[in-house]
Amino acid sequence: MESPAREREAPASEGEQSGGFLRSLRTLLASLLLAARTRGELLQVELEEEKQRVAGIAAFAVAAAVFLALSVVVLTFFLMLLFWDTHRVMAAGLIAAAYALIGIGCALVARNRASVKSKLFAASLAELGKDSARLQS
Repeated sequence: MESPAREREAPASEGEQSGGFLRSLRTLLASLLLAARTRGELLQVELEEEKQRVAGIAAFAVAAAVFLALSVVVLTFFLMLLFWDTHRVMAAGLIAAAYALIGIGCALVARNRASVKSKLFAASLAELGKDSARLQS
């Protein structure tokens, strides 16, 4: 027959094991939640950076478009006035052809830039890949 002290120790050690498992489980869940939160914050930072980058590009693109349009209009009038007495039809045709070539060139550049893969979320995806590799090993 076991002593009363040993009977009291056995349930206590089972409780400690159960408590240790629950504590480990809580720690694991807390770590997973912290990692998920960190990844979410990284996604948020990347989205904010991309938004600011696009807004900056758009502002300069609009300003460039306005001033280029103004310069094209003034240049067109200048050339038409310059060749008004001699070759006004040829001047108008050459100006129109130049505008068409510039427009085609801009369209080709825009198409090439649109075909380049975006780097949005690249850092977040890399970190999630690392997390996945750590969890699998």
